[in-house]
This record gives sequence, C-alpha cells and structure tokens, in this order.
Amino acid sequence: MSYHLDVTTDQATYPILIGAGQWSDLADTVQACFKPTKVVLAADHTVAELYGAAVRLALESIGCPVSLLVCPPGESSKSTDVATDWWQALSAMAVDRHAVLVALGGGVVGDLAGFVAATYLRGLPLVQVPTTLLAQVDSSVGGKVAVNLPAGKNLVGCFWQPKLVWIDPAVLLTLSSREFSAGMAEVIKYAVLRDDGLMERLETSSDEVLSRDPDTLGPLVHRCCQIKADVVHQDPRETNGVRATLNFGHTVGHAIEKLTGYDTVLHGEAVSMGMVAEARLAERIGWTEAGLADRLERVARLYDLPTELPQFSWEQWQSAMLRDKKNIADRIAFALPRRLGCVELTADVPIEAIHSIVRC
Repeated sequence: MSYHLDVTTDQATYPILIGAGQWSDLADTVQACFKPTKVVLAADHTVAELYGAAVRLALESIGCPVSLLVCPPGESSKSTDVATDWWQALSAMAVDRHAVLVALGGGVVGDLAGFVAATYLRGLPLVQVPTTLLAQVDSSVGGKVAVNLPAGKNLVGCFWQPKLVWIDPAVLLTLSSREFSAGMAEVIKYAVLRDDGLMERLETSSDEVLSRDPDTLGPLVHRCCQIKADVVHQDPRETNGVRATLNFGHTVGHAIEKLTGYDTVLHGEAVSMGMVAEARLAERIGWTEAGLADRLERVARLYDLPTELPQFSWEQWQSAMLRDKKNIADRIAFALPRRLGCVELTADVPIEAIHSIVRC
C-alpha cells in the first residue's frame, strides 16, 4: 500500500511519498526530480552503518557521485559545532547549488541536515528520508530546521522546505522498542490535535501497532502527514498561531529535555510527559473537560511511554520554560487542548497553575 500527498505552502509544493519500497526507488525518484550533479548523504553513525552503503550504491547506480556526511547519534549532534563541520566538508567537496542533500535518519539528522542545506550557498535542495517513526510522522514534514544552543532547543534555525519526503515504514522494523515508542508520542499528539477517531484506534489496536507491520503503520503515518500538511499549508512560517498548536506537550517537553541535558530523555518521551502535564493544566484552568489527561495517560502507557514528570525545582522549570519560542512578552505560552480534536494557543495561563502542575 502506498500513498502520495502534497504539502503546499506560499513558496513551494512538494510531495510526500509513503510506502514500502527499495532504495533503488528512492534513487530513481531523486534522478527524476533533480538530475543532480552530486548527492550528499547525511546520516548519523548508526543509520549510516545500517543503510548507508545500500543507499549510496543505489544513488551511484543512477550515475551520480555520492559523498557522505556523518555525525554521532543523539541530540548533542544538533549543534553549531557539527553544523560548522558539515559546512566545511561541503566546501571541501566543492558542492554547488545543483547538488542535493539527502537527510537519512531521525529528527536530529533531519533538523541538522536541513539547517545546513538551508544555509550553505544560501540554500541546497533537500530530500528528507526519515528512518524513525517520530521523523516520519512529524519532523521530516514542514520545513522547520534548526540546531540547539546550551540555553535551549531549536533556538537557531529557519524554515527550509524539502523538495521531497520519501518514507518507507518498513525501516521502522530496525528501531529499538524505546525509539519506536518515542515516535508514538507524536502520533498521539496528532490524534489530540485533529482526529478523535485516530485516538480510538490507538486505544483499541495497540498490539497491532506495536507489531510494526508496514501495512498497519502506513495508514498511521499517512494520517499524521495529512494533518501536518494541512497545518503547514495554513501557517507555513508559524505566524498566525495555527502551526503553534503542533507544540502541544512541547512547552513542558522541551523544558524536560533541557533540564536533563538532552542526553537521557528522548524527545518523544519528553513530549509524552509534557502532553499529560499540559492536559492536566488545561483541566485545572477550565480550558478543557475533565478526564482528558487521564485518557492521554492511559494511551501513553499502552505504548510504554513515560507520563510522570521528573523532579526539578520551580525555579528550574520556570527558567527552562521561559526560553520557549512560543512565549509572548515574558509570558509562558502553551498549546492546550480545548477538547479531543481541537488544540489552541494561549499565553493567558496563571503562573500559579503552571507551578502546581510541574511541582505536584
């Protein structure tokens, strides 16, 4: 089963292709779309070891020279230091604007490679080939690219839409159970954002989803990409508040990542904890109906996701959340659920309510 949908923004339209295929299919698609002078393949060491040789061979078979950019796995690679290393490597390769940068990996590689593509020579064509569930359903679509600073996550970045997103759910069979579960946090997020039917399916079909059968995952990935594509179409540069709703769970989640040093909690795990906490916050201020947080917590646990917040002082929580990009005039902003299927952005949350949630 395969799917094709388009992401349309004010600057570009590009396809998302979803389906089990061969790396030769990716190579043929790249050749048909770009006829590149060179392909630069970006991956972390783990993904390069799994798929690098096969993808490189497929791309070389279309008569295209291929070079490789690699980095260590993990959030710490999403840094200005690694970006500088990659810019210098592209210069040494004599890459021109007719080359294509292919990001093969999860959210870290997609964000890092996208940022490098956006900034080198003022922009190289980018192809996203996500190999984690989180990247397939979320980060590979929409053009948000960035690196982290010590002060916070994604503080240096821009919008750079890919020219193509090529998704094969079969590669998810090689993910660790923990990484797969982390990706399910973003699937749950999309259910809260736009699709109560998706939530019901996640509640009743957890064994089927956790089996990772590509025919089961394909429709889930497709539905999440549909929702993301619609949001990006309405708000490609996060200027009218629609796209900010994708940050449900992320105000608290990004704070958790910062406070734990970006190396002990996966992004999806932080989002899972953040969604439950923010749903409880929405209930506490009368923003949503009672019971949603408990329902979210039950679903998260079906997919082996954490739901209890780590313990930090209020001063630590507040300092971390005040760095969030959504904030307005020093007020901490949240994307909170009004009900299942509807999330809205607000900065009108009493500080006492926030304190009571993160310090409970």
